[in-house]
Amino acid sequence: MRISSNQLYDAGVRGMERNQSQLLKLQEQISSGRRILTPADDPIGAARALTVTQTREVAAQYARNQGAAADRLGLVDSQLGAATDLLQSVRERVIQAGNTILSDSDRQAVASELEARFAELLGIANSKNAEGDYLFAGHQGATTPFVLSAATSSAAPTSVSYFGDDGERLMQVGPAQQMPSSVAGSDLFMNIREGNGSFLAAAGGDGGTLANKGAGVIDGGSVLDPQKWQRALNSDFWQGSSNQALEIRFSSVAGSSHYQLFDVSTSPPPAAALPARSVSELLPFTSGQAIPLLSSAPAADFGAQVVINGLPADGDRFSVTPSGNKSVFQTMQELIGLLNSPLGSSQARTEFTSQLAGHLNHLDQAQANVSRVQASVGARLQALDGLSSNSAAVDILHQQSLSALQDLDYAQALSDFTRQQLSLEAAQKSFVTISGLSLFSYL
Repeated sequence: MRISSNQLYDAGVRGMERNQSQLLKLQEQISSGRRILTPADDPIGAARALTVTQTREVAAQYARNQGAAADRLGLVDSQLGAATDLLQSVRERVIQAGNTILSDSDRQAVASELEARFAELLGIANSKNAEGDYLFAGHQGATTPFVLSAATSSAAPTSVSYFGDDGERLMQVGPAQQMPSSVAGSDLFMNIREGNGSFLAAAGGDGGTLANKGAGVIDGGSVLDPQKWQRALNSDFWQGSSNQALEIRFSSVAGSSHYQLFDVSTSPPPAAALPARSVSELLPFTSGQAIPLLSSAPAADFGAQVVINGLPADGDRFSVTPSGNKSVFQTMQELIGLLNSPLGSSQARTEFTSQLAGHLNHLDQAQANVSRVQASVGARLQALDGLSSNSAAVDILHQQSLSALQDLDYAQALSDFTRQQLSLEAAQKSFVTISGLSLFSYL
């Protein structure tokens, strides 16, 4: 076969260019540390690396969400801790104010301190995060959640209204997991169960509006059997009643104090109030004894009891009603009003002691509610810590997978580079030798 000079030159140039191209590719691989520079280098490996990269990026976004949720919940936890300390301080001052040896001015000084604590608690309730959103407004992050209304009259004092909602802002912290990063203020500060959480015991008849004349003081009461209490609430005992209530009425029989339980529930409006009905027999009373909430006609066991200390007067009454909801702000405002009231008589002091004990129960419920929410936030933070650790471990696995697919074997690459460099030098030298061959050199 005849080979022309042009063929020799073209073949030589192509060989050198091919060697140079392969040498350049090896040089780029060594400088970048990557085996796959283009999908053409390894189509299957490139496709797998793309899948792993996308999965890693999604996991990284979840990890960022976990960090953001942890930051927000950490701020919420800090504010809840401040609220707990504040309520504990208020409770201590209220217990101190319960000493009836204090003068009216002493109690008014405590009331002034509670006013400052009230403003502080309102500030905590309206605190914001770093983005400027209110922490306890639910989904309404841009709306001031707790607003103090102005007093329109002495009969209608200031009150705190809630303008947020009951929602919790969620963050996607995993492929199938969302984490609440906020707390609804309605659940934290507004919807707090009265009394002991199951029922409210108060001195006086008609829900505590009728003052007693004796020295009897009722405690907060206790539920001994929650199942019995719930069954009694749902039984026919109070069927058709909208405002369920029991009343303990005292009377003097033969010079000794006796009590009797009455059902004083009201029917749904516009019907008239249901007449009070006796649900127990007349029983002798001893100061400090536990009075079980039992009905004989009809038969019902509420699984609860109250204790009355002191000696009630003839005609005195004590009410027991299922707990409703009261805000911690209302409790503090009522406490301030109570401490500002002068105590000019023994009857006023007895009523003061009874009301103060009820407000202390409300404060205890508020503290317990804040502790419950704080425990929930702590559980979320703990879950986020676990998710963060898992995300870090998964990211390491992704890096290992990508390294196996993309990273360069330097020992093999350097060996290939040396071999390719030798091939290029051989091609260049052989081309010089062949291109120098000519018949005219021998003539």
